[in-house]
Amino acid sequence: MQIGDLLDRNAIALRVSAPNKRQALALIAEIAARNFGLDAGDVLDALAEREQAGSTGVGHGVAAPHARLAGLNRLRGVFVRLDHAVEFESVDDQPVDLIFALFAPKDSTGVEHLRALARVSRILRQSQLRQQLRQARTADAIHALLVQDPVNNSTAA
Repeated sequence: MQIGDLLDRNAIALRVSAPNKRQALALIAEIAARNFGLDAGDVLDALAEREQAGSTGVGHGVAAPHARLAGLNRLRGVFVRLDHAVEFESVDDQPVDLIFALFAPKDSTGVEHLRALARVSRILRQSQLRQQLRQARTADAIHALLVQDPVNNSTAA
């Protein structure tokens, strides 16, 4: 499972504002709805339901919200970089500004979904990559950073 298989350039938003976690999730829901042909309300409901089970804030300013949705035929992703970090009830109590949301088909087994979550988490644990994502100026630059081979992240510009 490669990040490039999940994340289209059109599903990347940077320099966006959200005053709180709920609004950040609503923004992700709108991007997912627009790019994947889904209902934004349904996406937001699924994300909010998952957050009620426990925060998806994984630390270091990163969150990986995820949900299963009817209407998808494969795993899809949305990446958002917020202008200002928001409280996300993260494991390290740090606010979040980098959000990589994953969406799986409602009837998927979950194994592929878990592998994708693990991969996103592994990639975003790299401090240098997080810094590069925070400094990137375009969606294309963010896409390039996220899809590169993790072994080469230390040499990426």
